[in-house]
This record gives sequence, structure tokens and C-alpha cells, in this order.
Amino acid sequence: MISAAILGMIVMVAAPPAAEVSRAVVDPYLTIQTALVRDSIEPLPIAAGAIVLAARALGATADRIEAAAAGLGAANDLADARRKFGTLSDAIDTYRKDQGLRWPEGVKQAYCPMVRKSWLQKEPRIANPYFGREMPTCGSFR
Repeated sequence: MISAAILGMIVMVAAPPAAEVSRAVVDPYLTIQTALVRDSIEPLPIAAGAIVLAARALGATADRIEAAAAGLGAANDLADARRKFGTLSDAIDTYRKDQGLRWPEGVKQAYCPMVRKSWLQKEPRIANPYFGREMPTCGSFR
């Protein structure tokens, strides 16, 4: 008879690692995050459009990501883009949690206490997209 402890270890070893959030969503998102840190909205329409297409390919479970990315792609100015970026960040994080996914290798989640929003980034030091050059290091990693 196999003990519960041994059975638990077998299950842990046999369980596949959690899948990660699609790079087709995360990579253009990181392009947007980097642009907002630099106070730019130039790449938004193309990068947000790429996220819309990637979310569509994921199906109905990613509808919130698709809608948020479409809104971000239509942002008129930096303040509007930052608000809509927060909505997209929330949608991606909710999708990740609901689907039991992890972030891709090298991607970290950070949090800005001033706007009470999270974001993803690859940089090793905080690079806040909500305040850009005004307060680039505001926040902490989660």
C-alpha cells in the first residue's frame, strides 16, 4: 500500500508545470509599457492591435483583454493611454489567475501604490508606466 505522503510526491512530480500567459499578448504589452515609461504613445495602435488579435485567438476567456487592448489602441493622449493601460493590465492579470497561468520567463509584476495598479515589465529595476519620467521608480515588485 502506498502512503499518502509518497502518493503526494508522485503527483507533484508527475504534474506538468503551469502554462504561461501567451507571449503574443505579453510581448506587445511590454512594448507599450516601455513606451509609457518614456512618456510616448507612438507604438500604441500597432502593439494594442497585436494584443487584440492575440486575445481573439485565445477565445471568449480573453474577451476582457481584447476589449481593453482595443480601447488602449484608440487612446488620444498620454493620460488617457495610462488609464487604459491600467484596464489592460487588470484584464491580463485576471485572465492569468482565472486560467491558472504563470508569467513568462523574465517577466515580473510590479505595483504602483499611487494609482493602485499593477503592470508587467522585464527590466530588473522598477520602470513605472503610470508616471513615466515624472516618477519612474515609484512602485515595487510583487
